[in-house]
Amino acid sequence: MATLTTIVGVLGSVAVAGLSINSTIGGRGLAAAVPERVVAAPAAKARVVRVTGEDFKFNAPDVIPAGLTEFRFLNKGPSLHHMTIIKLGANKTIDDLRAAFANPGPPPAWAKIMGGPNAADTGLESNATLMLEPGNYALVCFVDLGGPPHFAKGMVRPLRVVPAKVADTRPKADLTATLIDYSFRLSSPIRAGTHTIRVHNAASQDHEVQLIELAAGKTLGDLMAWLSKMEGPPPGKAVGGVAGMAPGLNEYFTADFSSGTRYVLICFIPDAKDGKPHFAHGMAQQITVR
Repeated sequence: MATLTTIVGVLGSVAVAGLSINSTIGGRGLAAAVPERVVAAPAAKARVVRVTGEDFKFNAPDVIPAGLTEFRFLNKGPSLHHMTIIKLGANKTIDDLRAAFANPGPPPAWAKIMGGPNAADTGLESNATLMLEPGNYALVCFVDLGGPPHFAKGMVRPLRVVPAKVADTRPKADLTATLIDYSFRLSSPIRAGTHTIRVHNAASQDHEVQLIELAAGKTLGDLMAWLSKMEGPPPGKAVGGVAGMAPGLNEYFTADFSSGTRYVLICFIPDAKDGKPHFAHGMAQQITVR
């Protein structure tokens, strides 16, 4: 399978590199003995699914109803973690995903990158809201801090999504972040306060939004310089966003933005043509919240 990127850790230490995915993924097959059934859904709003990440596992439900779902991901491990959601094709399991990862070449067409809560520092919670159809999914952490990627250490978990009884409505977003090759387009400036951001991937390949809160006095230039060497303390901290998502998808995340603080929107996904992280093609943007 072709190299996939990690979510690049921006607190502690960070590895900016693609992953040669040739390790064994732990976990049981998704089709294992989970009966197909209809699960009652709550009122017409996003249901909340809480997931925690530790070194190196996800604590999450086995089965959830389909529809609009807000994942709240709490990083309880000393390492940086994120939660990428992969929708598997019909009759595919985590064992099939493991076999695909062990082979060179591009990702299989049946493994669709759906997004999910992006990296947050230890003790912090990130979130992402998306529509889920019934089927088999995998929760995967691709973070690589200079050793084997976290999924190779067991940080992968099956998730079964079953039909729900009640249709859901979309969340109300304050603004839209459109992902293109290779930049972020915000529908309006981000002001101080709590905002729900709709992320739309209008590009021709997978992209992500990693939100980084820069330390006082630091800039995007400082972050780029640090990423080139990764020496000394990082100039900011990871505070969420949306993990890699396929073209055409929409996803939502909510974050608190502090007045006067500088943030960076950045994409670490490797390019489909040359394998370089997308920020190397200019997909990194600094904003200052007023």
